[in-house]
Order: sequence, then structure tokens, then C-alpha cells
Amino acid sequence: MDLMDKNKKYLSCTLDRFEGRFGVLVSEDGQFFNWPIDKLPADVEEGSQVRLILSSAKTEEEEREKTAKAVLNQILKTD
Repeated sequence: MDLMDKNKKYLSCTLDRFEGRFGVLVSEDGQFFNWPIDKLPADVEEGSQVRLILSSAKTEEEEREKTAKAVLNQILKTD
């Protein structure tokens, strides 16, 4: 995954606390998000920094196509 992809947006958050089945994330601008614990990284704990990656379905499709082409080029590469 290209972390500098201009079509994706990133939102940095801190895991503030756990509440029931959710982790409460706080963004840099103070917004709160309830995020399902089972969708958080396994090693996350209160105070951990996480990054939410936002992209459209079109962007994801383009990335899958780019990856498939790279794999095919590698397979078909002759020395």
C-alpha cells in the first residue's frame, strides 16, 4: 500500500478509552468516534495512536487493478 497515495485521506486518532464493545477514538481536532474493538489492531491500548484511512470504492478498485498489474508483470517478466 502506498502511504502517500493522493486519493486517500488519513485521520490520526488516539484511543481514549474502551466502552463496552467499542474503543473511543479522539481525532486531532477533538472529534470522538466509537470504533468496534474487533476492528482495532490487536496490540492497541488506551493512549495508542491509530490512523484511519479513508478512500472511496473507486480508489480501492484502482488500487486492486494496480496491484494485479504489478503481480502479472512480475510473473510474466523474463530474464
